[in-house]
Amino acid sequence: MARAVVTGGAGFLGSHLVDALIARGDDVVVVDDLSTGSPRNLAQLEGSRLLTVRHVDITTAPLTELIQGPVDLVLHFASRASPPRYLDAPLHTLRTGSAGTDHALALATDRGARFLLASTSEVYGDPLVHPQSESYWGNVNPVGPRSCYDEAKRYAEAVTMAYQRTLGTDVAIARIFNTYGPRLDPGDGRVVSNLLVQALRSEELTIYGDGRQTRSFCYVEDEVRGLLALLDSNLTGPVNIGNPAELTMIELAEAVLEVTGSRSTLRHAPLPVDDPKQRRPDITLAREALGWEPVVPLADGLERTIAWLRERS
Repeated sequence: MARAVVTGGAGFLGSHLVDALIARGDDVVVVDDLSTGSPRNLAQLEGSRLLTVRHVDITTAPLTELIQGPVDLVLHFASRASPPRYLDAPLHTLRTGSAGTDHALALATDRGARFLLASTSEVYGDPLVHPQSESYWGNVNPVGPRSCYDEAKRYAEAVTMAYQRTLGTDVAIARIFNTYGPRLDPGDGRVVSNLLVQALRSEELTIYGDGRQTRSFCYVEDEVRGLLALLDSNLTGPVNIGNPAELTMIELAEAVLEVTGSRSTLRHAPLPVDDPKQRRPDITLAREALGWEPVVPLADGLERTIAWLRERS
């Protein structure tokens, strides 16, 4: 049994991690400002003696003062992750990656805890190397509209490594690729939720650009297994945690139509600025060092996500 602090623990991915930590007997403190997370994501844990929730903005609250007592694990998952959400709040997104990461690292350092950073495949930008391995430094536009998220995560990685090298903090960095599943906010603008909601409503499916750009989608259950494997290891990383099965957006839309039975047609819209043309993780390191790889097929994951969306409608 360990005591874990999870920033962003009321969010999509964070709440699934909280479930998994509590299921194995860990005591969990969730820190979340609820700007994109929701108490509904933790409703299944209501009444649990292992869960404490603190409604706090991590960019302004020093966690060393907020959290009392021993801490064994700090999982930093606080950040807006969908493009529409972080583009709506670029300054707060940057502060979450800078001041927020510093506060989380300071807590881990003060208590001698292991620190896990939720970084992202966005640090690779619009990659010139394919697939992307952890040794690739990326191709990010530092002044483009998406830079508030991309550079916030790149800075978060840099300060994490500075804490390790300077103060000896026990750290791990996970580079998370597109993740989907239950609790993905239907209105947050990510491609899987967008297409599923449109298909279920018999609306046109929005495809940006020509639809030939690619992404790789990992079901949340697989993602959580990989993240916990990294957390429980002695590996620093960074480590890609994602699904190497690559799809074009047209192929994803076709898969959505098949699992929903929708007769929706496709509608093309202009491609957003700096939208990556391709994205696929090289997970050799995760396979060899952690014994992890995703196992849930896309069709099964979409079915489970659809069932959750229907329950909410």
